[in-house]
Amino acid sequence: MNKPPHPGEVLSKKYLNPMELTITRASEAMGIARKNLSGIINGHAGVSPLMAIRLAKAFGTSPEFWLELQNKYDLWNVYKSNKDIQVEKLV
Repeated sequence: MNKPPHPGEVLSKKYLNPMELTITRASEAMGIARKNLSGIINGHAGVSPLMAIRLAKAFGTSPEFWLELQNKYDLWNVYKSNKDIQVEKLV
């Protein structure tokens, strides 16, 4: 399994850059602090359900799109760092 992109990477490459939007302008439009959006774009923060709604409304996507990106990213990271977990198979 390849490492999935962080939602902030997708936001930057697929939305902000092609639209020539700055973090400041996008955060103003979304009604959030620049620091919060910067954290997501730089991979230091994740996308919460509320943020997913804001992103969806701002960029014409669905909240599920952003949450699925975050879920895939989180699951990959946890799986990668916990491959040696020993669990008894019950089924």
